[in-house]
Order: sequence, then C-alpha cells, then structure tokens
Amino acid sequence: MTAFVRDEWYVAAYGREVGRELLGRTVLGEPILLYRTEDGRPVAMSERCVHRRFPLSQAPSRLDGDRVVCGYHGFTYGTDGGCVSVPGQQRIPRTARLKTYPVVEQDSFVWIWIGDREPGDKLPPRAPWMDSPDYTVVSGMEPIDSDYGLLVDNLMDLSHETYLHGGYIGTPEVAETPITTEVDDAAGIVYVSRHMDDAECPPFYAKSTGVEGRITRWQDVEYHAPGLYLLHSRVAPVGSPGPNPDGSDPHAFHVEVVYGITPSTEKTTYDFWAVARDFALDDQDITEFLRTNNHTVVMQDVVALNVLQKSLDTEKAGYQELSVNIDTGGLAARRILARLAQTGAEQPAAPAR
Repeated sequence: MTAFVRDEWYVAAYGREVGRELLGRTVLGEPILLYRTEDGRPVAMSERCVHRRFPLSQAPSRLDGDRVVCGYHGFTYGTDGGCVSVPGQQRIPRTARLKTYPVVEQDSFVWIWIGDREPGDKLPPRAPWMDSPDYTVVSGMEPIDSDYGLLVDNLMDLSHETYLHGGYIGTPEVAETPITTEVDDAAGIVYVSRHMDDAECPPFYAKSTGVEGRITRWQDVEYHAPGLYLLHSRVAPVGSPGPNPDGSDPHAFHVEVVYGITPSTEKTTYDFWAVARDFALDDQDITEFLRTNNHTVVMQDVVALNVLQKSLDTEKAGYQELSVNIDTGGLAARRILARLAQTGAEQPAAPAR
C-alpha cells in the first residue's frame, strides 16, 4: 500500500459540486462534509455527528442558513464545527465539536488540507487552464477501487497508451520513444518528457484538430506530489515550425491534461480528470467528442487498475516486481511519496514549467 501523505492539499471536489446541498467525500480515510455558505464560501468539516455518528451528508440532514442540522437527532453545527444546539437541553457539551479543515477554491477545484499542521502560506499547486478564458475544458471524476499509488504509476508511464488506449490516444510511437526524467526532490516534482518527431496521429487528436497525416507529438509530464498531475501535450503536423523563442507556438495545437489524485481510503481513489484545449474553443461538437473519448480512456484505466489491485491483493508476501527504463518517472514519484509520508510535506512550492 502507498502510505498517505498528510499535511498536504488534495482535490476534494470540483467547485461546481459544492453548493447548498450537503456533499460527502472521504479523503485519506476521513469522512468530510462539504457545502457553501449563503455568501458562497466553501466549508469542510467532519461528516459524522458527534452524537451517534450519523453521516451529515445523508438526508434528512439539512442546512438551516449556514448551520448543519443532523437528520437523526437534530444536533446543529456552525461553520466552525461547534455545536450550537442540542435537543432537549440548554447546556452544550464541551466536546460537541466537529473538526474543520482548511479549504481553498482555485482553478475550478475545491482543495482541502488534511493533517494536523496548519498550511500557513502554502497554497495548492496550480492548474490555471481549468478556468482560463483561453481554454475550453471538459472534466469529470471517477472513483477507482485501488491504491492511489497505482494511479500515479499509471500516469507517470504513458507507454501504456499504445496497448491499453489503442484506437483513442495510443500509437506505436508512444511506447517506442525513449523518455527523459528530471526530479526536483526539494519541491517534490517529477518531470517526464517524451518527444515524438514523426508519429501516427491517433483519433483523439485527428478528429479534434483536423490534422491529417503524421505529427510531431510532445508529452511533457509534471507531477506535483502527492495529488496533482499535469500533462502538457503538443501536436503539430510534421514539418511545422517549433515554438518561438518567446514561448508562443502558433503552429501547434495544445492540450493540457489535469488529474487530481485524491486517496479516499487505503484501496480507493478519486480520479478527478480534465482536458483543456486552446483551439476550436466554441466548437461544441469537438467539446463533446473530447468529453466522450477522454471519459472512455479514463474508464479503461479505471478497469485496469481495479483488476490490478485485485491481482496484487492475491500476491504472496515478498513477490518481486520488475522495473525498466520506462518506470524511472514512476519510481521517482514513489520515492518522493515515501519520503513525504515519513517526514511530512515540507517541500517548497515550485512554479509550473
């Protein structure tokens, strides 16, 4: 099992999911209640009533203004987690208080800080394409019945696209092209790059960009341990000019793939996925095509990881795992996660590249 990294930011929900309906999520084994106050502020607190542990996200629990009323016996809580009303008595027990959690709404996500330390001035890593007017985004969330480390492994080694996602995003060149890996241990970031100079254009890009023939295809991964994965994807017809010295790149199509990787329990994970594109922004047909196809790709991963977890659960103790060159990014991510789980999340923030 991949150990939990506490004292860190995790995606708890999309901003659109958190409203005046009570939402329950389990993050790092802790049941969390999410909702918005009447002035729009997101709130996160323990989801179980202190009285008989009834889940506060379950009807008939409800909001009364900004207060949460337990649907079992009526214990009522303020936004600070403190109980403000107990049925049948005036005195409120000193221990009638729910734990609250720091939250930040950023880049279309509601992030939650799980742990005992305060985050101080540390903010979640950025995914600015998620709410940029220069991009159109499709997104969703799928639960996975596996250790979150298996999803990290999956995303750090994109050679599996050739085999698991053939006919969607996979082509032979993805598995055949060597990778380069860089590790910023201090910041807890792993970079993996695969640049294909002459590759088949998979249907995912051919049908969305209209590019015919072979392409130059870049995959630049940026993993911010423990919970944010970014894939900067560049596609251009073979022979097109590369990026300009100032960073502009008018001859290519760009897709930013974002994953919020949130451990729910030891063997369940929330897979928040999104695809942001900088072309055909108002083309609804392309939006629906990318939404449908990326969801199919995500579900292929979900099925594979669910099967893999069941397989690993039946392995005998001490089994040997084989790693090769394509695993350098994933192995670096494992080392960082193990270090953070043991020592705490003390790495400084680093800018996206």
